[in-house]
Amino acid sequence: MTKHIYPLLIAQFLSAFADNAILFTVIALVMQSTQLPSWYVPALQSVFLVAFVLLAPWVGGFADHHAKSRVLIVANLIKASGAGLLLIDVEPLLAYCLVGAGAAIYSPAKYGILPELAGHDLLVKANSWIEGSTILAILLGMVVGAKVADHSITWALCGTIALFLISALVTLLLPVRVSLSKPPGSTLLRFFRQIGRFFDTPRSRFSMLGASLFWAAAATIRVIIIAWAPLVLMSKNASEIAELTLFLAIGIIVGSALVPRLIPLDRLRRARLPAYLMGLFIIGLSFTDALWPARLALFLIGMAGGMFIVPINAALQDLGQHSIGSGGAVALQGFFQNLTMLIAVGSYTYASSRHADPVLALLTLGILVIIATFLVSWHLPDNSEPYRLHREN
Repeated sequence: MTKHIYPLLIAQFLSAFADNAILFTVIALVMQSTQLPSWYVPALQSVFLVAFVLLAPWVGGFADHHAKSRVLIVANLIKASGAGLLLIDVEPLLAYCLVGAGAAIYSPAKYGILPELAGHDLLVKANSWIEGSTILAILLGMVVGAKVADHSITWALCGTIALFLISALVTLLLPVRVSLSKPPGSTLLRFFRQIGRFFDTPRSRFSMLGASLFWAAAATIRVIIIAWAPLVLMSKNASEIAELTLFLAIGIIVGSALVPRLIPLDRLRRARLPAYLMGLFIIGLSFTDALWPARLALFLIGMAGGMFIVPINAALQDLGQHSIGSGGAVALQGFFQNLTMLIAVGSYTYASSRHADPVLALLTLGILVIIATFLVSWHLPDNSEPYRLHREN
């Protein structure tokens, strides 16, 4: 691995830590309020995702036509601004939407810079490191953010602002490279042409839709657990829910560490197997009613999910680097995965407002993951299809 991977790992760790600390700070804010309704948390997740969907046509090109290391700095400053709005009591839905805008800009630059730093042969390994460090940051950010927020919302928000700013400073150590010149014409029309190109081949289509499936399932589990844990496991505050979610994060770390040897880029078809297992384990979670079985089920869900998403991310970046640009490919991925997350979380938000049973919601989600995995892997070849798309002229 090149030396430039390490500043990226540190910067990404700090930014992801702050992302999840601020999420659980907002959850604590809602749980401590007597005026906000129960559907407010999934609504917050929805406005975060709206930013990704609306900005998707522009953020990929922005990452590819500017130095990705500097794009990461801009994104962190925007996220820090959103946390600052929460600190001065601006409407949480509006402030958290701004955090989502920063995250939407951050994502294509973070994943898009990996092929520049690692190259084709080490790309799965680099993704494994990034995914593992990100999940570790998520794990710690959830627990620390929830505990600090249960003590003081103000201190939790100040801490997240500081972390976003430190992450921006560390990013200054990354090389400044501009990989593509900006093409003429409409950005929006070009974005939809790129969607068509990525759906031309089964391998790229599977990568795009598979990533969307993973993140839709992950986002929905997270919001369901906020209602499910107090009902089934008698969890009382944000800290207890965050500690439960630790096992999901640990599982993703383990799955991310195992996958480089099991699913290389030229064996992408294998990625569908852990996706099926993820659906089965979600169904298993819906039948648990005690703490340790729930922790085990969440660990297994996370491990299967980690083994599913890492090779898919690597395939998308490699396909994109040799066609529309790695940042553009990640922006397309962000558009579809956040659109599916928005639909999934929005559907649960509506169901929650109608007093849906969270146990039944988990069972339904597991069944849908299995069905969706079958559909997105339909006609996926093993090795016969040419791996790369042609670069866009």
